[in-house]
Amino acid sequence: MRVLSVVGARPQFVKLAPVDAAFRAAGIDHRIVHTGQHYDPMLSDVFFTDLGIASPDVHLGVGSGTHGRQTGAMLAAMDEAIESHRPDWVLVYGDTNSTLAGALSAVKLHVPVAHLEAGLRSFNRSMPEEVNRVVTDHAADLLLTPTAVGADHLAAEGLAERTVVVGDVMTDVLLQVRDRVADAPSPVMTRLGLEEGGYSLATIHRAENTDDPERLASVLDSLASVDHPVVLLAHPRLAARCAAHGLDLPVQGVRGSLLVHPPLAYPDLIASALHARGAVTDSGGLQKEAFLLRVPCTTVRPQTEWVETVELGWNVLVEPGPDLVAAASRPRPAEPLPDQAHPYGDGHAAQRVVEALLERA
Repeated sequence: MRVLSVVGARPQFVKLAPVDAAFRAAGIDHRIVHTGQHYDPMLSDVFFTDLGIASPDVHLGVGSGTHGRQTGAMLAAMDEAIESHRPDWVLVYGDTNSTLAGALSAVKLHVPVAHLEAGLRSFNRSMPEEVNRVVTDHAADLLLTPTAVGADHLAAEGLAERTVVVGDVMTDVLLQVRDRVADAPSPVMTRLGLEEGGYSLATIHRAENTDDPERLASVLDSLASVDHPVVLLAHPRLAARCAAHGLDLPVQGVRGSLLVHPPLAYPDLIASALHARGAVTDSGGLQKEAFLLRVPCTTVRPQTEWVETVELGWNVLVEPGPDLVAAASRPRPAEPLPDQAHPYGDGHAAQRVVEALLERA
């Protein structure tokens, strides 16, 4: 059996790592298409090296652009990749433009599509990610959902027969990396002279927080007003939007409590999070990673797909301003009860992905 994975963004590379390893262990012919949606080396190439992923077989080199231009460029290039490699399955990951383009191209070419991380819903159609995941789920032949909540969403949309709960593959790789770096120092503590448990890590990049200059300014002002250091890992999209809006965001610098730092390689991110008192983000990946590491998270969004993190008290949804400042300084929550502690699986989701595809080969 041959599987063609389509990836293009940082969270997808993390999800790809355990899946690639599981495919190789099972003797499955695994080919990888990198769309080039994330093209900064710290958000792309370094993940393949750090996580032991095989090099991409195809690199589309699409780069940045508006949603329409970017997705269209991917679609134009994906047909050739699929026709050249002739896979039995096309596997798409998450909710990016790469996800949607890979799924639509395969469907049009009558190649079966499996969607990993299916069924997640924010129920906010103004988010491009929500549109991507809903359209992909309804186009796909096999829906590999991480949680029971995701399966319920798919059942409500009439997709239960295509659905398999496999757990969360990001949990697989996070637990492995956590154990690997458990005794390592925090890179941001070392570089910035911070105290153990005395700082928060922040990532802000989604369009709803960066496209409106007033909202983005409010987010940055809020981070600068927190009562302890906040290390903002400056995603290239954030830096570009700040420059376009005329907002001051030096590549490395200090503004109140806000310390700006370049993005981190994944093991360095996990090592830094392990020593942090909290996380502030609009990223779905970091919300879940923070929960799994038992780091309180503050999410600058009105909704989240990872509802379990909120229900268990480890994640708070806020708007920029006083609510963000207060949430980032809140006390540590209580540990989840034993029967609630592992909503995202046991670290063996990738093996269940392999089993689900082989059963339908």
